[in-house]
Amino acid sequence: MTILTASAATFRRDWSYKLAFVALVYFDLALTLLALSLGFRELNPVFARMLGEPVLLLAVKLLLPLSIVYLVPGKLLLPSFAVLGLVTAWNLSTLALV
Repeated sequence: MTILTASAATFRRDWSYKLAFVALVYFDLALTLLALSLGFRELNPVFARMLGEPVLLLAVKLLLPLSIVYLVPGKLLLPSFAVLGLVTAWNLSTLALV
């Protein structure tokens, strides 16, 4: 329980990290949906399965990041920026080839 209150207590101080995390996740989702509409296929097998179930997709891609930023202190999100940055760069480079 103290982790929940610690994260909520740091929200004001770490809001920029949390906002950046949510923005990167949603930007990745937008790029993925754009690529799918252009005829690309999803390479992530977990996400590819979720494409057939819109409710699950919304829960995972829209609600889960909001839950994460509430539960995790902002500075602990920093490693995820590297992963999300690489995924976003991959998506952008793939879309640039079209």
